[in-house]
Amino acid sequence: MTRTYEPERFETVVIGAGQAGLSVGYHLARRGRRFVILDAHDRVGDVWRKRWDSLRLFSPAEYDGLDGMPFPAPTGSFPHKNQMADYLESYAARFALPVRTGVRVTRVTRRGSRYLVESTVGRIEADHVVVAMSTYQHAKVPGYARELDGSIVQMHSTEYQNPRQLRPGGVLIVGAGNSGAEIALELARAGHPIWVSGPDVGAVPFDIQGFAARLFLRRLVFRVVFHRLLTLSTPIGRKARFSPGPHRTPLIRTKRRDLTAVGVEFVERTAGAREGRPLLTDGRVLDATNVIWCTGFDAGLSWIDIPLFDADGAPREHRGVVPDEPGFYFVGRDFQYAMSSTMIHGVGRDADYVAGVIDGRARTVSLHPEPVAMSA
Repeated sequence: MTRTYEPERFETVVIGAGQAGLSVGYHLARRGRRFVILDAHDRVGDVWRKRWDSLRLFSPAEYDGLDGMPFPAPTGSFPHKNQMADYLESYAARFALPVRTGVRVTRVTRRGSRYLVESTVGRIEADHVVVAMSTYQHAKVPGYARELDGSIVQMHSTEYQNPRQLRPGGVLIVGAGNSGAEIALELARAGHPIWVSGPDVGAVPFDIQGFAARLFLRRLVFRVVFHRLLTLSTPIGRKARFSPGPHRTPLIRTKRRDLTAVGVEFVERTAGAREGRPLLTDGRVLDATNVIWCTGFDAGLSWIDIPLFDADGAPREHRGVVPDEPGFYFVGRDFQYAMSSTMIHGVGRDADYVAGVIDGRARTVSLHPEPVAMSA
C-alpha cells in the first residue's frame, strides 16, 4: 500500500531567515499571524558567518539593528560579520520566531487557491508565500573565466576567506564596488600587487569614520538619502530605480584614494582572455596569478514555478507585492522601495508593508470565508 502524506498547513511561509526574513517574521508576529520561516543554512546568521574572515559591515552599528532590537555595539563602530551573525541568531530567539534551519526550498507552485512549498524535508501548503531573500543569491562569473590558464587561482568574492588562499603574485579583482574595494585593500596590505578592474561606482563624499560623519553626516546618508530621498515616492528615486543597468551602491568606507595609497592600480574593464591571461578593453594583458570575481549575482529564483516574472527574469512586483499573484511577495530585493531596501536599517520598512498587506488580506478572508462545497 502506498502511503500519502498531506502537507503541513500555515497561513504564511517565509523563505529565508536572514535580515529580510526575520524582519517579516517580526512584523507578522506583531500582528498575530501564523507563519513559519524556512532557511537552508544550519544556523540563523550563517549567511554572514560564511563570508570572508575580516569582513566588517559597511554601515555603522547605529544602523545595523532590526526593528525592535538595537544592535549591541558602540555607536560609530563597524561590527564584524560574526557579530552580525550572532545578532540575527539572538533576534530570532528574543522574539521566538518560528525558524526551521537546514530546510532548502526546492519548488513553489500554486495548488488551487493556495501555494505548495516543497523542500528537502517535506511540503507545506500556505495562503501566502514571502520570498525574503536578497537579489544576491547565485554568484555570477563571466564565461571567459574558463579561458584563463589553469594555473591562475580563481574565486568569486563569496568563496574568498583570506590571503592564504592565493598564490604569490599579482591579483586581479574584477569589480570595483564595496566588496572589491575591501578585498583589494586587505590583499595589498598582505603584499600582493593588485589591479582593480571595473567602472567607478562613486563614493560617499566624506570619511564615514571621521568626526564630522559621527556628528551628522552618517545620518544624512543612511537615513535621509538612502532611506527617504531615493525611494519610489520621489522623482529622483524613481529615476534612480528605473535607470538602465544595476543600482550600484557607492563606496562607503574604503575609497579609491585609500586603495591608491597602498599601491592598488585601477585598470580598464576586463573583456576576455588572451593566451590564458586576463585581457582588458584597452588591449592590455595582465600577468595575474590570481583573479577574484566581484562580479555580482543573479537572483536564483528558478525554483519558483509560477508565471510571475517579466521578460528580463525579474519578478513583477510593487513594493514586494505581486499584483498578478495575490498571496505572493518579496522582501529584501534591490531597490524594492528605496536604496536602503537591501540594507539592514531599511529592510524593516519593506517587511512591515508586506506584513500589513498579508494581515489585511487574511482578515478579509476570515470575515468572508470561501463557501464550502456540499456533497450531493
